[in-house]
Amino acid sequence: MDIQMLYWHWLVLGLLLVVGEIFIPSFTILWFGLGALVVGLVELLIPMSLSVQILLWTVSSVVFTLVWFKIIKVKMAQGNRGEDARNDAIGASGLVTKLPTQSTQGRMRFSTPVMDSDEWKFSCDSIVELGDRLHIKEVSGDFLVVAKLN
Repeated sequence: MDIQMLYWHWLVLGLLLVVGEIFIPSFTILWFGLGALVVGLVELLIPMSLSVQILLWTVSSVVFTLVWFKIIKVKMAQGNRGEDARNDAIGASGLVTKLPTQSTQGRMRFSTPVMDSDEWKFSCDSIVELGDRLHIKEVSGDFLVVAKLN
């Protein structure tokens, strides 16, 4: 029995998966849908065996996923760390989750993400304890300068 997938099968599968992302917002099936659309378009131009189609679908889905997580999402997060986002972060408060030591900065967690992250390294001029609430005075690169709330 020879199973054959025509180009339009892949296009329909791709559209179903992309539309399915609307109803299942996991942001995972979108990449499989885009991969299926790639296979459908390539199959339209260059007929391939089923094994080559499945290989192309797998590779293109993985490439779309990697491009999203390693390039696009990272650039979007960096864009959200612009001057406006930094200014908006000033005054936000969070709780100490790891105490600073002589050689390491402390860590604090926020209930709502600050510049796309809910956990940040911090430095503070005063002595802090686990669970202390601190507020942001300044954003300095990849850590926060904070002060204790009175």
